[in-house]
Amino acid sequence: MENNDITLQEYDLSLRPKRLNEYIGQEAIKEMLNVFITSALTREETLDHVLLYGPPGLGKTTLAHIIANEMNSHIYSITAPSLDRVGDLVAILSNLDEGDFLFIDEIHRLPRVVEEVLYSAMEDYVVNVVVGKDATANTIKIVLPPFTLIGATTRCGDITAPLRDRFGIVHQINYYPAGEIVEIVKRTSKVFNFDIDEDAAWEIAKRSRGTPRIANRLFRRVRDFAQFDEPDCQKITFGVTATALTKLNIDEAGLNETDHRYLLMMIEKFNGGPVGLNTLGAAISEDLTTLEDVYEPYLLQEGFIIRTPRGRVATRKAYQHLGIDYEG
Repeated sequence: MENNDITLQEYDLSLRPKRLNEYIGQEAIKEMLNVFITSALTREETLDHVLLYGPPGLGKTTLAHIIANEMNSHIYSITAPSLDRVGDLVAILSNLDEGDFLFIDEIHRLPRVVEEVLYSAMEDYVVNVVVGKDATANTIKIVLPPFTLIGATTRCGDITAPLRDRFGIVHQINYYPAGEIVEIVKRTSKVFNFDIDEDAAWEIAKRSRGTPRIANRLFRRVRDFAQFDEPDCQKITFGVTATALTKLNIDEAGLNETDHRYLLMMIEKFNGGPVGLNTLGAAISEDLTTLEDVYEPYLLQEGFIIRTPRGRVATRKAYQHLGIDYEG
């Protein structure tokens, strides 16, 4: 198949590494997973249940599929909000074969009644289904083949203790350092068969918030700019990268327009804080969950804000980054 005939969806699939040795970054997690996977294969056992948590875009879904590939098993993917009935989960579980993987994204959003069915499924590979009502009610016991559940979440604290305790392998996925993002950008350039200069790759990495998904998205957008004026262009330069990212309103620290509105509102209207998340969300017309799960983790990680019992507070670094005098 010619390069031009490859669809964007196929590109997205090819961007995902298939094996642990292809996965860039998260070295400590890869080392641990390699131990657990190798040991399970040696004993010819199913892998213990796995919980992966961390901010969005860091590779939780990719890692889940890699784990299944390393175990030479099939994996079935669903999102927790789609499981609004017990019967939906039971139907999926009963169709699994021995050694299969079930990946549940956003597992913190499982309905409680569905979550409770998972307890016995994870622990004893059994589900009990109630058929009928009142006097005619009857419980049917369904025995499941040994399987591995992989849960992914951006909010580990929202997972109930009974569910969290049933995961034998728990790992937090952290933001990537710039050097690892550079390697991811270079790999992406090879997948797209579109060269990139070293300094351009570093510039994308610096503005990617330590997140591979953002790095890959920025690579595609910069490539658009590179080909806009020169349709036959097959290389991304530093100049094109800097111009494109500036026009996309992404600054040198990776902060975008929403980040700037968030920090400016906190500093200019609320004197740098403390200010509650509800107040901030209402002031900039932004969804609270999006602010808390997508924007705040990076701002906290980079030291632009801190959380206090009374609310969010902008730091000296935030003032300096925005060019505003800090009065302390």
